[in-house]
Amino acid sequence: MTTTITETYGVDPTPTPLALLLLGREADPNSERGVECPGDLPPASDPDLVERARAAKAALGDRVFILGHHYQRDEVIEFADVTGDSFKLARDAAARPEAEYIVFCGVHFMAESADILTGDAQQVVLPDLAAGCSMADMATAEQVAECWDVLTDAGIADVTVPVSYMNSSADIKAFTGRHGGTICTSSNAKRALEWAFEEGAARSASIEGGDGRRVSQKVLFLPDQHLGRNTAVRDMGFSLDDCVVYNPHKPNGGLTAEQLRDARMILWRGHCSVHGRFTLDSVNDVRERIPGVTVLVHPECRHEVVSAADMVGSTEYIIKALDAAEPGSKWAIGTELNLVRRLAKAHPDKEIVFLDRAVCFCSTMNRIDLPHLVWALESLVEGRVPNVITVDPETEKHAKAALDRMLALP
Repeated sequence: MTTTITETYGVDPTPTPLALLLLGREADPNSERGVECPGDLPPASDPDLVERARAAKAALGDRVFILGHHYQRDEVIEFADVTGDSFKLARDAAARPEAEYIVFCGVHFMAESADILTGDAQQVVLPDLAAGCSMADMATAEQVAECWDVLTDAGIADVTVPVSYMNSSADIKAFTGRHGGTICTSSNAKRALEWAFEEGAARSASIEGGDGRRVSQKVLFLPDQHLGRNTAVRDMGFSLDDCVVYNPHKPNGGLTAEQLRDARMILWRGHCSVHGRFTLDSVNDVRERIPGVTVLVHPECRHEVVSAADMVGSTEYIIKALDAAEPGSKWAIGTELNLVRRLAKAHPDKEIVFLDRAVCFCSTMNRIDLPHLVWALESLVEGRVPNVITVDPETEKHAKAALDRMLALP
């Protein structure tokens, strides 16, 4: 019989301030927008919430298209027209031009991407404006502009190609587009980096540094250092010495001009608050407790965790791997807990456990619950469009240029 995650680890969120934050029931001071959702929300205890959601969705019909990210609560996923990762959902929205309203059950940067890719007549709604992303917040437009000045002063900006992870704000995507870079997902990060180094090589062919040495091409990878490092080292054969970490909170990023010159990968000091929690001890512990377990983790995890895992891949990769796994196989999954629980429920013939003993929800993703979804849908039924996410035309133009470069990758 399959052991549940709670039975295996003896953990479930208890009503402490930290647990409430992890469940999205308290304010997160580091969230991307950090504000409460306006309006009167129905209480979570309302026994009619499910029926209210069904009725509102039925009343709106084809006018609304609901997107549900994989890390959302089950109560929200139940009402999603499609589920997926952030970029897949944004593209799904763009493929539904007849929908007046795109209700994005995800976080702020995802809704921005949907607004960039959908038509002008469509409006993207985020049920809770406080559903931000701490990783996206770790790189602001002002900080990245200052970083580019540092690279310029070091004489390497001309040979540096920015590559920004999809998990970034529209402002960072626009910066990437203005400087000839591309966006990547966790699925195509290797191909994006290969393209960037090819592009950088063309730029560096005729450039020499002040000491007469040829300046090698470089990538500025934003905002998740772990995905950039893991892709470069694990998938492309770079060494850890080829990578430096730019810290926006230190003068010149905490790096010398020589360190920047010698680096191939300039990694922004950012990380995912969920995947960054997993440690090497987590991997060793689960191997001791479950002999024969396969450890499968997301590439946003730390390098030592990725190196110790058996398999590494994006959210879609993780889902497909478990779909194809043999009955009776044992798996420890290093990604967001809502998804791991859903996978365990979907595959009762396999033993699927959470990699770590600690609760690891995405706190801001969990802010979107059934009361927020009902409030958003009922507002639309009443003719009020709440929490519209809009990217200004100039930002959209440059951000879309970066996204288009990614879409053009073979």
